[in-house]
Amino acid sequence: MKAMILAAGVGSRLDPLTRNIPKPMVPIVNKPVMEHIVEMLARNGIKDIIVNLHYLGDQIEAHFGSGERWGVRIHYSPEDRLWGDAGSVKRCEDFFDEDTFLVVGGDDLVDMDITRLVQFHKEKKAIATIALSLVDDPSEYGIALLNERGRITRFLEKPKGEVIFSNSANTGVYVFSREIFELIPKGVHYGFGNDLFPMLLEQRKRFFGYLTSSYWKDVGNLRKYREAHIDAMNGRVDIKIPVPEVRKYVWMGENVEIDPSAEIGYPVVIGNNCRIEKGARLLEYSVLADNCVLEEGAVVKQSILWHGACVMRGTMLERCVVAQNCSVKSSAAVFDGVIVDPVRRTNANSCS
Repeated sequence: MKAMILAAGVGSRLDPLTRNIPKPMVPIVNKPVMEHIVEMLARNGIKDIIVNLHYLGDQIEAHFGSGERWGVRIHYSPEDRLWGDAGSVKRCEDFFDEDTFLVVGGDDLVDMDITRLVQFHKEKKAIATIALSLVDDPSEYGIALLNERGRITRFLEKPKGEVIFSNSANTGVYVFSREIFELIPKGVHYGFGNDLFPMLLEQRKRFFGYLTSSYWKDVGNLRKYREAHIDAMNGRVDIKIPVPEVRKYVWMGENVEIDPSAEIGYPVVIGNNCRIEKGARLLEYSVLADNCVLEEGAVVKQSILWHGACVMRGTMLERCVVAQNCSVKSSAAVFDGVIVDPVRRTNANSCS
């Protein structure tokens, strides 16, 4: 079975973090979110993958290459402009030479039993099956209403107010039969939620929803992005943290320098070549990527520091994200912030 990962979008909801990095490359516990998706597909036995590229797509292709590192084969479909998710799949029609194939969004954290989803799709003889998850606030997602057999009887993309008729949200994980290509027009912008799915209902096609309790998190805003890290460190999602667990709920890489007076809480993730200076405090649900520095007296709590970030002397961060190679200096605490302006650093032992 083959799969497509949708990775062409801009990721505007995570702006300004995505101004210099495509959303599928945004790190979750120090690995791009799309890398977790590739690993999930490999665990489910899916080894042939195609990825569409547009916004900063060269970064995605440079990181994943042929996919050999993950035991998969990755192909790429560059796009000169955005074609919509369904339109992008249509452009890859020749890649899918089997009757059933999978499509997954490239910017959500997903841990799902794909085998059971595909089995459900085949048992229902469906043309399209959506994996659905129950959510508290359905207004940000496509929602579906199912009958007792799991057939979708109503679908609405991002409903508002009184039109919300279900809390079963579209996870962006789809199984399709090749017949679907006959219904997607060629050479035009075409979406699943706004175009294809309403047409399937109108034409009374065999369109089903698979309600799953498997883990799924849309990391499209800062709050959800931090929550995904908390879930990962609490073991709620089966993903590989790239450094070893040196003690319960503390993951740490190589060449890490920690002053004896520093405080390390838990759970925390500390990447390679980090330095935590005298009196600094790395507290619960924080993640340091490689080459990060906490200077003397710095405090970091429930925050995520990307590669090469530095929190300068006496600065406190709580519920923040610090982008790559940024240094943060403040005479007061910073709460619920995103720091993206880079300050060039000469090495991992200096914030200047």
